[in-house]
Amino acid sequence: MASPTVRADGAAAHELPANLLDRLVRRVASDGAETATVPTPFTGKPLATVPLSSAGDVRRAHERARAAQRAWAALPVRERVKPFLRLADALVTRREEILDVIQLETGKARRHALEEFLDVALCSLYYARRAGRLLKPQRRQGMMPGLTRVQELRHPKGVVALIAPWNYPFALGASDIAPAIMAGNAVVHKPDTQTCLSSLWVLDLLVELGLPEDVWQIVVGDPAEIGDPLIGEADYVSFTGSTRGGTAIAEKVAPRLIGYSLELGGKNPMIVMADADVERTARGALRACFTNAGQLCISIERMYVHEDVYDRFVPRLAELVTGMKLGTGLDFDAEMGSLTYERQLEAVTAHVDQAVEAGATVLAGGKPRPDVGPLFYEPTLLADVTTDMDLCANETFGPVVSIYKYRHEDEVVQRANDTEYGLNASIWTKNVAAGRRLAARIQAGTVNINDGYGAAYASYDSPMGGMKRSGVGRRHGAEGMLKFTEVQTIASQHYMDLEPPGNIGYDTFAGFMANGIKLMKKLRIK
Repeated sequence: MASPTVRADGAAAHELPANLLDRLVRRVASDGAETATVPTPFTGKPLATVPLSSAGDVRRAHERARAAQRAWAALPVRERVKPFLRLADALVTRREEILDVIQLETGKARRHALEEFLDVALCSLYYARRAGRLLKPQRRQGMMPGLTRVQELRHPKGVVALIAPWNYPFALGASDIAPAIMAGNAVVHKPDTQTCLSSLWVLDLLVELGLPEDVWQIVVGDPAEIGDPLIGEADYVSFTGSTRGGTAIAEKVAPRLIGYSLELGGKNPMIVMADADVERTARGALRACFTNAGQLCISIERMYVHEDVYDRFVPRLAELVTGMKLGTGLDFDAEMGSLTYERQLEAVTAHVDQAVEAGATVLAGGKPRPDVGPLFYEPTLLADVTTDMDLCANETFGPVVSIYKYRHEDEVVQRANDTEYGLNASIWTKNVAAGRRLAARIQAGTVNINDGYGAAYASYDSPMGGMKRSGVGRRHGAEGMLKFTEVQTIASQHYMDLEPPGNIGYDTFAGFMANGIKLMKKLRIK
C-alpha cells in the first residue's frame, strides 16, 4: 500500500521568539523553584522552559482568585464582557502569532490550529453578546397569579477550577473560561504542561485588554502534585479529558457536593447511507477522521458503509487517505500533522499492530513515519476489524479508522450505539430528512449530517456534550454559561396569604382552591 505524501518543509524554524516566551512563562502562578522543558513534537527539540506550580502555589492562586472574584462579580455584566468583545479584534490582528504557538506546542497542522483560533474568537464573542440576557434577573410564574411574584437570579459560583486537555489547548481552555469569567467567576486553570503556551498567550492578551490580573490564573504541573489543591479549593470543576480522568474527578468532588461538568472520551461512529454522494462523503471523511491526527474527542473512529455504496466508497476513501500530505511547516499546505506525545504514538502503533496480527486488513497507512518527524503516524484505514481487537471498542485517539459494511438501518443503529461512549456521530446522505430521523436514534450528544463534527460543535447557540460515559453537562448554548452560576428564586406573596383568610374554614378554603385549579386550567393560566 502506498504511503501518504510528505511535503517538503522549507518553513520557518520551529521556535518562538525569546521575548514572547519570557512574557508568557511569567504568567504561570509559580515561585519558579522547579521547571519543565517543553519540546515541539515536530522535531523533539526544546521549545520552552516552563516554571512548575507547587501545591502551595495553587492554594495561593485560589486565595488571590477568591479576593479578585468578589470585586469582579460586583461589576455590571456590561463591564465584564468588554475584554472579550475586544478579544475578537485582537485575535484577528495577532492570528499568525497564535497559530505558530499552537502548532509548535501540539504538532498539529496549521489548518487544524486555525480551528482552535476560530473557536476561541467566535465562542467568546457569542457569550459576550448574550451574557447580559442570559444572566439578567428573570420573572417567573408564581403559584397564585397576581398574588405570588417570583424572580430568578443568577449568582456566580465563585472560583472555578478548569482542567483543559493537551489536544486542543487553546480552544478547550479559553472557550470555557470566557463564559465562566463573564458570569462573574474567577478561574484557576490547569492546562497540560506540554501545551500550556497557548493558554498563557491568551491570558496575557486578555490582561492587556482589561481583564484584572487575578481573575484568571494558570497553574502548571503534575496532577499528582497539584490536583488535590486545585480541586479541593474550588467551588465548581470543569474538566475535559479521558473518561478515566473524569471518573476520578467526580469521585473527588462528590464528598464536597459541588457542581462539575465533564467532557470525556468517544468512539464516534460515521454512517454512510446508501444514497450518499461518494466523492463528497469521502472527502468529508478526511476531516472527520484525521483532523489533528485523530487526537480529537469528537473525531470519527468507526465507519459504517451501506453495502450498496461500499465497493465504490471504500476504494475512493483509501485513495484519498493515501494521498494526504504530511508535514511540519508553519503554513497551510500539510493536511495532517504530528501526534503530540510519545505515549500516543505507542498507543496508536499498538492498536494497529495488534489488529493486523489478528487479521485486520490495512487499506491505507498503517505505520509510523519517523522520516517526517519523531511522532508522525500515517492516516490509517482498516477493514476486517473484529470485536477481539483492542481498537474495535476502545478509543484510539489517533489517525486510525475501522470500516464496516452494513445492510439495514436497524442493524447500523444497533452497532453505532453498541459502545459505552456517546459523544458525537456523523451521517452522510442526500436525504437530510431521512438523516435526521436516523440521527434521533443515535445515542450521542451531537450528530452531524453531511459533516463530521464541526456543524454541531461550532453552532454555539446549541449545547454540546456527551451521553453515557462520554460526559456530564454541556458546553455552548445557555447551559455553557449558566452551569457556572447558582440559581436563586425569590418569591413574594401579596394581598392574600397561603392559608384561609378571615373566618373561612379549611374545608371551604380547600374547595375554593380546588375550584381555582379548574378555573386556571380552563383559562390556561396554568
